[in-house]
Amino acid sequence: MPNEQRENIRVYSVPLEGEPISSEDDAIDLIGSVWSHDTTTAAVPVERFDPAFFDLSTGLAGAFTQKLVNYRIRLAIVGDLSEHTAGSGALRDYVWESNRGDQVWFVRDEEELSAKLAGRR
Repeated sequence: MPNEQRENIRVYSVPLEGEPISSEDDAIDLIGSVWSHDTTTAAVPVERFDPAFFDLSTGLAGAFTQKLVNYRIRLAIVGDLSEHTAGSGALRDYVWESNRGDQVWFVRDEEELSAKLAGRR
């Protein structure tokens, strides 16, 4: 179910199956889906992202997340990032800094997402 209520906040959950998110245009598609479901938070499984997203030198993560921030869409990337952060101090720093804010979160699982949302009521 793509649209669900969590901690009194409506969340659009992107399905695990589907084409990889691999371009800035995919951010526009996600914004449209979020708005069409009358939500402001998108939860996207880490597996849906092209590996290039996690290579910060490509600029994809920055461009993608900035597009969502510009449209006031909160993005939660849900899943195990250890494969991507193991070899990248820059990515670890990006995840840490993002999680300090309110627009882009990297969470381990649905329970962690619910806990972060509970703090934003």
